[in-house]
Parts: sequence; structure tokens; C-alpha cells
Amino acid sequence: MSRIGKQPIAIPPKVKVDVKGQKISVEGPKGKLDWDLPRRTSLKVENGNILVSRDGDDSDARALHGLSRALVNNMVRGVTDGFVKKLEIQGVGFKAAVAGSNVNMVLGFSHPIVYAIPAQIKVTVEENTKITIEGPDRQVVGQVASELRSFYPPEPYKGKGVRYSDERVIRKEGKTVQ
Repeated sequence: MSRIGKQPIAIPPKVKVDVKGQKISVEGPKGKLDWDLPRRTSLKVENGNILVSRDGDDSDARALHGLSRALVNNMVRGVTDGFVKKLEIQGVGFKAAVAGSNVNMVLGFSHPIVYAIPAQIKVTVEENTKITIEGPDRQVVGQVASELRSFYPPEPYKGKGVRYSDERVIRKEGKTVQ
């Protein structure tokens, strides 16, 4: 049995879970998320807990069992607390701003970069260089942070670019004259 998959998921008081066949929808204070369970896994709600089980005992069923439990747990955590990623911009003249449903970034190119913010995601910018991405869906929050970072990843010589707030960039030594 999967060690992760057999653990029950506690449903907080403000969260509503609805299961119809292979479709699960979780609704809470931070938003609403829907997901289709993979084949060979099933889900039931009893005594304020969600239990994920599997049909069969081959490696695919075992892998999907733990995966399904982890994703449903992330859905419950996301609609109650939400997920947060923080980015920092370093470089002279590099800055970001939120205008409506777009993030405008100036990263030293000849043109500004305009990124459309997906639904249910909230992006805030402090001090023109600190970007905070919040939302109920862990995958979408990480995807948005990754896409914003990909416009100018941190380079190893001067350290300029967009980086995660907890990321350490290993600096290289430049060329030397002999």
C-alpha cells in the first residue's frame, strides 16, 4: 500500500468537498478547484476525512494512488490557505508593475515584457522589484512564477535577472588580464 496514499485528508470546517464519479470539486474561502481523478483510483468522503483508494496492485496503480492523494491534499490546502511564491528582480533599471490583469516588466530589453495573469491568481509588486504570486492552485502559482523568471533568469557573472526569493545564485569570476 502507498504510504502517502493511505493517509486520510482532513477537511477543514469552511471547505466543501463534492465527489461525482471521477470528478472532485473543492470549494473554500480562497476559491474553487476541480479535478478529474485518474483511472483506477477512487475517492470517498466519510467522518470529515477524504480517503483515496486504488483498484489493482501494479506499479501504475500504486503511483497514481499516491499522486492522487497528494494532489487532492494540495487542493484542500489551496482553498483554505493558498500558495505563495516570491520573486526578486536584481539589476540596474530592472522593475515590474501590475497594470490591470497584466504584469509589465522592464528587464533591459528594447521592449517591455507584458505577461497576462491567469484567473484566480493574484500578483502584487512591492518596491518595483519584489513580486508576490498568490493563488489556490499550487501548479498554476508555480507555473506563473516559472514563466516570469524565464524572461531573464539570473546570470552568474553580475547576478542580474529574476530569481526566486530563496534562490542562491553561484557567482562566477570574470575574465582576468595576464
